[in-house]
Amino acid sequence: MSAPSIGGVQVPRGGGQTIRLPRGASLSDFADRIGANPASLVQIMLHLGEMVTATQSVNEETLQLLGAELDYNIQVVSPEEEDRELLEAFDIEFGEDEGDEADLAPRPPVVTVMGHVDHGKTKLLDAIRHTNVVAREAGGITQHIGAYQVSATHEGEDRKITFIDTPGHEAFTAMRARGAQATDIAVLVVAADDGVKPQTIEALNHAQAANVPIVVAVNKIDKEGADPNKVRAQLTEYGLVAEEYGGSTLFVDISAKNGTGIETLLEAILLTADAELDLRANPDMDAQGLAIEAHLDKGRGPVATVLVQRGTLRVGDSIVCGEAFGRVRAMLDDNHEPVEEAPPSFPVQVLGLTATPRAGDNFIVVTDDRMARQIAQQRAARQRIADMARSSRRRTLEELFDELKKSQSDELKLIIKGDVSGSVEALEDALLKIDVGEEVSLRVLHRAVGAITEYDVNLAIADDNAVIIGFNVRPEVRARDLAEREGVDIRFYSVIYQAIEEIEAALKGMLKPEFEEAQLGTAEVREVFKVPKIGNIAGAIVRSGTITRNSKARIIRDGIVVADNLTVSSLRRFKEDATEVRDGFECGIGVGYNDIKIDDVIETFEMREKPRG
Repeated sequence: MSAPSIGGVQVPRGGGQTIRLPRGASLSDFADRIGANPASLVQIMLHLGEMVTATQSVNEETLQLLGAELDYNIQVVSPEEEDRELLEAFDIEFGEDEGDEADLAPRPPVVTVMGHVDHGKTKLLDAIRHTNVVAREAGGITQHIGAYQVSATHEGEDRKITFIDTPGHEAFTAMRARGAQATDIAVLVVAADDGVKPQTIEALNHAQAANVPIVVAVNKIDKEGADPNKVRAQLTEYGLVAEEYGGSTLFVDISAKNGTGIETLLEAILLTADAELDLRANPDMDAQGLAIEAHLDKGRGPVATVLVQRGTLRVGDSIVCGEAFGRVRAMLDDNHEPVEEAPPSFPVQVLGLTATPRAGDNFIVVTDDRMARQIAQQRAARQRIADMARSSRRRTLEELFDELKKSQSDELKLIIKGDVSGSVEALEDALLKIDVGEEVSLRVLHRAVGAITEYDVNLAIADDNAVIIGFNVRPEVRARDLAEREGVDIRFYSVIYQAIEEIEAALKGMLKPEFEEAQLGTAEVREVFKVPKIGNIAGAIVRSGTITRNSKARIIRDGIVVADNLTVSSLRRFKEDATEVRDGFECGIGVGYNDIKIDDVIETFEMREKPRG
């Protein structure tokens, strides 16, 4: 490798060599890999017009820019690869069954219920489980992920099916995507009276991206105007062709409200599972799986709903789930009954974790608590570095100079607390997508599960009075008293799009008003009068609109503005003062400008605030 001079700095050149770097790597990490001095890379970045310190976590774009300059091919390791490499260091393989074919045993299918909001997904699960979940959800909209196991009889045999209920609101796209990745079969619920809607297509895309078979439940067939055949025809456009039309997708007409067709739907799910999938797992290995949901319980601490994908999870196991770890103190099934072990495809609530994992985090059982702590701490450190890199947007020298010249754009800072991790994550995701232009930005300082604490209030006070959002949670007594004393704004919500609407309105309120000019009237100068101690007054006739006293004015001569930013200081009709003079009337106008000539045009206007879109 040669060592060329870039901006007077000697650095080894790559010659197309590939360098793998973790997310959030610094210039020092890059320098270690290529045997260069970190200070020289800092100088090269300055030469490229960017200020970066040697130890600062930088984003992928910056690494790629530096790599291209030095002729290196930079590969930033994905979170999944990072995690796999981390687990391999501890001699753990995630995502594969241990043992031979003989060790694999059949497991129940995991089914995700998807579809457009208000098409009856939760009502369908109610009908299957004979319980009422809808009544517990704000506004009748599912805002948590739940997992439930039910029994069904198929060909005289008692079989189990695990259902994952994913929320239908568009803000929960990320949660719904995770639901599709955890699933074997997707049930797409479409209302027969409403047909295919945008979120129906969105849910279908998630299921197809996860490469899972789809069973379509055509709901609300009992309603007036229901047309199940129309739904079949609409979905044909998206590649779902019903069996009766010569395709391979099972369509089942149901009424979740009346309980019609539920048994047929369960049978269709089992038929699809048997025909298209080989659902087997090793129940004798250490358990692995996914966190479906998590929340902070006041009496029990962090509670995670996990889906066991392979192995058997037992009380007393040392477990690491995302950045949380601990020993399984107790497990509860979907009826909140205690269980001692959870085989493959079995959803359980786990008690005993040190923190609240995020929806979609994988969990593994390890040999002891020490290993669990080490894996969790390394995951947390990597995530923290990646977050720092993401938040430290590339800034050019020009931007830094501009910021010194003018005050920075306004920023609304938020602290988000919620009852479950999926809701907190979905709310943050939806809020960060709000776009009201470059003048105002939104930054989430902190997000977590649980009640609003003194820590949250102190953080809001320390950071320019940030706003605290409580989603289905309330502040602790001392936190509430501190917030009232310090004037910290705490907003409470139970429906996600109410929060989105209010924050968007707040961001728009922070925008500096934009003004546009509105013409009021024009007057043609017919005569010029000299008034002692006042100056020249124009004798004029109003040609359009209205001339108003104290309005802004300009003088136009032969189509050219000869004087601007004037004010109509005096306005008279004959010998009387006037407030305004309308089109067609004569008047005397004084604008504090003496070089007025006959045939000049006096144009008056005002600046009006432009409504924001």
